[in-house]
This record gives sequence, structure tokens and C-alpha cells, in this order.
Amino acid sequence: MQNLDTTDRKILALLQRNNNLSAADIAERVGLSQSPCWRRINRMQEEGIISGGVAILNRKMLGLKVVVFVHVKLSMHGWKLLNEFEQAIVSFPEVLECWTISGSMDFTLRVVTKDIESYEYFLRSKLLQLPHIKEAQSHFTMTEVKNTTELPLEIL
Repeated sequence: MQNLDTTDRKILALLQRNNNLSAADIAERVGLSQSPCWRRINRMQEEGIISGGVAILNRKMLGLKVVVFVHVKLSMHGWKLLNEFEQAIVSFPEVLECWTISGSMDFTLRVVTKDIESYEYFLRSKLLQLPHIKEAQSHFTMTEVKNTTELPLEIL
């Protein structure tokens, strides 16, 4: 873990809520002048603590209304097979996240589509066409209780 002081954590908290803030705005809010604030931000970018800035889109406003968590179990394992599966998953734009997991399944995917029909198409024409898939369990979401990209900096 990087050695972050209170001011660094305040800067990170502001940036992860609004990456459009200028260094001057951030400096004012954390009690620094602009140059030292900019140097801190630049240092954290160089160290990889800040890895990029993105616009967070409203998926519902864009018509992407279905979120599905898919648990996948492979019939066989091995570095080559795992790498092939992972490379295929990375190429699917519907898959926003892919995690290897412990337990009875091998991977969990977070998939976003327009509707159930679009998800079925993804499942049948892409995911289940991959070799060595033994099982895929789909769990459709209903109510989104919390969805954030903000990391819990207060526990550092």
C-alpha cells in the first residue's frame, strides 16, 4: 500500500466523486495552493494510484436495462484454457467485469444488455459457444441498491 497522508486521501476522495475538478478547485477544498496540489495529483498518477479518468454513463438512460451476474464453471482447467477463456471474455463488450472466484464456480461475470432477448442472444451466440464451458448460471438483477465506483478511502 502506498504511503498516503490525509491530504492525499482528501484529494483522491474528491477526484473519485468528480474527475472534472481543476487542480485549483481541489487545492481550495483541501487547503493547499494549486502547485503543491497539482504535484500530489501528478505523483499519484505516476505511482499508478490514479489510473485514469472516465465519464460514468447512465446505463438506463442509454437503454441498457438488464444486468446479469453469470457464474461460469469450466469443464477443464489449465493455463492455456484459462487464458483462452479470459481473452474471449475481454472481447465481449457486454461483459463489464470478469472475476476468477473460489468455490464451486470458476468465474463471475457482470453482463449488461438492453433486454432479456439481448442477453439470451449473448448467452447462446457468444458465451456458450466458448469451449469447455460446463455450466453457466444467470442471476438477473432486480433493484439496484448501491452502485458506486468510489473506493472506501476512510478505511485506509
